Amino acid sequence: MSTIDVAVRMVHSITSAVWVGSVLFVTFGLLPAALDGSLNATPSQAIVSRFRWLSRGCSALLFATGGHLAGTLYTVDSLTGSGRGHLVLTMLALWFVLTGLVEVAAGKLDRGFDDQKVRTPAGEAKPFLYAASVVAVLLLVDATLIVYGSGLVY
Repeated sequence: MSTIDVAVRMVHSITSAVWVGSVLFVTFGLLPAALDGSLNATPSQAIVSRFRWLSRGCSALLFATGGHLAGTLYTVDSLTGSGRGHLVLTMLALWFVLTGLVEVAAGKLDRGFDDQKVRTPAGEAKPFLYAASVVAVLLLVDATLIVYGSGLVY
């Protein structure tokens, strides 16, 4: 394995951890405080804005590194004809879903914060953040199966 391949795998793994961690933090750290009115709109808006840009950056970087990994480790036949390939395609689908859920949730939060509201936008974003958290964990499960579950998925 080349140095580039190792570096791409490391960047991919670290970026995944950062993205999943940020989604879980917003869902289980920021959201409850917003729902009970413990947070003000201005600092909440700054946090959500950073979260949104972090998520976008992670999503783009994961697409690039994942594309490199898929292109160097798989063929079309191995992606569509093996258990491990199906897991890679599942990961791509989950990536799209997570990206969309985070964008919708952050948009709902941000629009409410513009009106200096916190509880209402948090309530509107809640189902999307919960769903994003589930998808984020599923992405980690999928990645674990790809890396460590080779005997289980062939």
